[in-house]
Parts: sequence; C-alpha cells; structure tokens
Amino acid sequence: MREEYDFANMPGGVQGKYADAFGKDSIAVVLDPDVAAIFPDAQSVNEALRTLARLVRGADQGSG
Repeated sequence: MREEYDFANMPGGVQGKYADAFGKDSIAVVLDPDVAAIFPDAQSVNEALRTLARLVRGADQGSG
C-alpha cells in the first residue's frame, strides 16, 4: 500500500464489506479484456475450464 493512503480518515470505509460474497473455497482472478469479452461471467468461465479439464484428462488417459 502507498503511504498516502489514509484509511483511518476515509468516511464510510468498512473492512471486509464484500468478504461474505465469496465462499471460503473461492478464488478471484483477473481476466484480460479479450478473454472477459468472450467469458462475461463466472458461470461461462467455469464451464469452459471444466470442458478443458475433461479434454486434458481424456488426453492423459489415452496416452497410456
């Protein structure tokens, strides 16, 4: 944090205000703009990653 940030004097600041919006097992990531344009929400990102995971697992099983 930068020295000039003085959170003690910021009106209305609440620590952890949005913490309950994420489950304990959630991980937040930042998507590049070109990726975010294709996958606009968490559901679409998760679906794409699950599909990729199935493909990778299938390729691993087929190589033995």
